[in-house]
Amino acid sequence: MYATLLFIHSIFRWLVLATLLLAIGKAYLGKKKQKAYTPLDNFIRHSTATVAHIQLLVGILLYTQSPIVKHLSAGNNDFATNPEPLFFGIIHTALMLLAIVSITAGSAMAKRKTNILQKHNTVLLWYSIGLLIILLAIPWPFSPLAHRPYIRIY
Repeated sequence: MYATLLFIHSIFRWLVLATLLLAIGKAYLGKKKQKAYTPLDNFIRHSTATVAHIQLLVGILLYTQSPIVKHLSAGNNDFATNPEPLFFGIIHTALMLLAIVSITAGSAMAKRKTNILQKHNTVLLWYSIGLLIILLAIPWPFSPLAHRPYIRIY
């Protein structure tokens, strides 16, 4: 089950990034050209938040199965020699939760705005904050704290 969750979480990472970039791009163009907030914009806003929430649920399931987190829970906290438990047990988890809060808040606020420019501005601001946090918290192959391949197969 762990390997399957890891694969799904790895694939969904790219889906989250793609939908966020699409939503941010559409909001930027809508703001810049002062375009109407269309049903397609609303669909992209909602889909982005939904994909992010699915990723969160898969991440929570993965967290409960993770041998790295179990290692941290067992009191093996020598972060100087192995920073992965610190990264996955605390840093990655906290930052990703913060990113999901940003995306969720932005989606909810944009949904309630009546002014079309405010809708675009809200999505642009809050989704950009979420994207920045996500980019910081992803275990990139070049990360010094925890490096993973771009797609996990095992």
